[in-house]
Amino acid sequence: MLVAIVGRPNVGKSTLFNRLTQTRHAIVSDEAGTTRDRQYGKCEWIGREFSVVDTGGWVEGSDDIFEEQIRKQVAIATEEADIILFMVDVTGGITDLDDAVADILRRATKPVILVCNKADNSAQHFYSAEFYALGLGDPMCISAITGSGTGELLDLIVEKMPEEEAGLETLDLPRIAIVGRPNAGKSSLINAFIGEERHIVTDIAGTTRDSIYTRYQKYGFDFLLVDTAGIRKKSKVSEDLEFYSVMRSIRAIENSDVCVLMIDATRGIETQDINIFQLIQRNQKGMVVVVNKWDLAEDKSTKAISFFEDTIRQRMAPFTDFEIIFSSALTKQRIFKVLEAANAVSQHRRARVGTKRLNEEMLPLIEAYPPPSIKGKYIKIKYCSQVPDTRVPTFVFYANLPQYVKEPYRRFLENQIRERWDFSGTPINIFIRQK
Repeated sequence: MLVAIVGRPNVGKSTLFNRLTQTRHAIVSDEAGTTRDRQYGKCEWIGREFSVVDTGGWVEGSDDIFEEQIRKQVAIATEEADIILFMVDVTGGITDLDDAVADILRRATKPVILVCNKADNSAQHFYSAEFYALGLGDPMCISAITGSGTGELLDLIVEKMPEEEAGLETLDLPRIAIVGRPNAGKSSLINAFIGEERHIVTDIAGTTRDSIYTRYQKYGFDFLLVDTAGIRKKSKVSEDLEFYSVMRSIRAIENSDVCVLMIDATRGIETQDINIFQLIQRNQKGMVVVVNKWDLAEDKSTKAISFFEDTIRQRMAPFTDFEIIFSSALTKQRIFKVLEAANAVSQHRRARVGTKRLNEEMLPLIEAYPPPSIKGKYIKIKYCSQVPDTRVPTFVFYANLPQYVKEPYRRFLENQIRERWDFSGTPINIFIRQK
């Protein structure tokens, strides 16, 4: 589920983004055009989870350029998002830019919620009546800075969410998404997978609107390829490829179990690659990194490979337990290894460690290297187990003072588990509970 926040500059989009995602990732300022990098976050409300995109883009120049840039943002959001939040400023009234955005949104087939921000008191709610002229239904009055009205807004978002269909869920198959920035070779890799023997591939309508799954049954594998920018061509949107690719990536990542992150060997690892990696991490999906176009690399020596691997792991730390494959979709070099690695990560996500063996391995280690004492109090961990039926491997350690166990010790426990059992490519959750 993807919710996009659109509107002219300085109406409070970033403030609402921070409020919904309970973060401070988006910089907030009174100066128009502060948001230069798009922000992507997760929001959870009454048991439903969805992604939020702050579409504020930095532009400079005349009002005409502002209008053109906002039109691009709104067009992409309309194309890709499931629900659109159109933000206006109740204290400023309707502007020409508001009219321009509303003109696009009136033609949209997606649900649009008109959000009147900066309604800090009940007297300002009366001014929202002016926005009925935009023809987008009832205005929803909120104050993003104080949180007033945001609960009702979230209720409305959940109400307008498309119901999840159960058709595909009955197929208990690994779902693998090929993601990456534009021109990294996603289309070529998918064509290399399914292009030659198309008759063994069947298209299955996905559980989420606008998602398509392709069933892959070949060489002993049986899984679902999740549709991403590489499979479906863009219909009408041709501007702003980076923004478009991340909108598509969010959808593909959310509907997958394992993500194959494509990196262009001729360009190296860039900020956009890290953004997509962070999306994978935030959604707790398994991952395999593929350095594509290796046939075009000038230096293919062992030293160059080692340097490339070290650089990727440093940029993606602290999560470094994943496989890196150097391949070429064009020459089909090592593409079978990509399938093997993705399939293995899918199995690691479902792996179970017996409680008896887990305690036999971990408790002596914890006794030898206990959590550091705090305020003269010693922390004792006497029992641990793996939680069954979870999306990712989840382990619970029972301690007398769980509140004093800090993040470095959790990472120590995770690393010890990874050393003893193969959970390569998948995140691990570590919880400390009261014994």
